[in-house]
Amino acid sequence: MKRRPDPMPRTHRWRTNVIQVPMMAASTIVCGSLSLLSSLFDRSGRVQHRIAHIWARSLLWCSGCPLTVNGAENLRKYPVVVFAANHTSYMDTPVVFGALDCQFRILAMKKLWPVPIIGWWLNRSGQIPIDMTNPGATLSSLGAAIKALRAGMPLFIFPEGGRTTDGALQPFLSGAAFLAIRAQVPVVPIALSGVFDLLPPHTRHFYPSALTMSVGEPIVTVGMNLRQMDDLTERVKGAIAAMMEEQAEPALAEAPMALASSEPGPAVDV
Repeated sequence: MKRRPDPMPRTHRWRTNVIQVPMMAASTIVCGSLSLLSSLFDRSGRVQHRIAHIWARSLLWCSGCPLTVNGAENLRKYPVVVFAANHTSYMDTPVVFGALDCQFRILAMKKLWPVPIIGWWLNRSGQIPIDMTNPGATLSSLGAAIKALRAGMPLFIFPEGGRTTDGALQPFLSGAAFLAIRAQVPVVPIALSGVFDLLPPHTRHFYPSALTMSVGEPIVTVGMNLRQMDDLTERVKGAIAAMMEEQAEPALAEAPMALASSEPGPAVDV
C-alpha cells in the first residue's frame, strides 16, 4: 500500500484541482438532480439508492483507485443487519455505497440536512438524522431507526461518530449495538483501508491508494439484552481492528524489502 506523501507532489495537486474535483462535482450535480427528480414518484427511496450507487461508483472511478471487497459472502448471510464501519475520510461514503450492492439506509449527523443537495437527498431518500447534541432527539432518531430495521431495511452506521484524524480507531459509541439488540438483528463489522491515504480529514487533494473493504462475520444478537450493549460494542470494534491489522500486514511486509533495496552495498576497492 502506498503511503500518502507530505508534501503532496505537484502533479497530484494539479490532477485533483483540474480533473478529479470538476468531474466529481459534475457527477454529484447530475446524480443529485436525477435523485431528487425520482423522489417525486418514488417515495420509498429505492430508486434514489440505486442512483446513489451509480454516483458512488463514478466517484471511485474519478479517484482512479481500485476497490477490493474481502468477505463479500458475509453481506448476504442475513437480509436485515446493522452495518458498522470505521470512519476515515469523506470518501468512505462513496466506497460504502459503491461496494454494498443492496438497499440500506444510513444514520448521519443532523447538521448535514441543511447542506444544499446533500441535505435534500438525505431527507428525500429516507436517511435517518442523528442529533449528537440533543439526547432527546437522538433517542427519537434511534426509535425511527429501529422501526426501519423491523420493517426489513438494513442500516449503516459509523460507530466512531466522526472521522479519525490519524487513521487509528477512535472510541466506539454504542448506537450500532443498541439498534441491533433492540431489533434483534446481526451486526456486520466492516473495515475500510486505504481511504485515509486517499483523502484524510482536513486535506483537499487526492492521492491514489488501493482501497479495501473487509466484511467480517455477522455477530448475531438474538437473545441479547441491553445490558450486553457495551460488550457487543467492544466485539464489533475488536472485529474491525483485527481486519484492519490484516489489511496492514502486506504493507508492513513490503516495507523492510523496500528499505533493504535502498541501502547501499558494501564498498569495493578498484
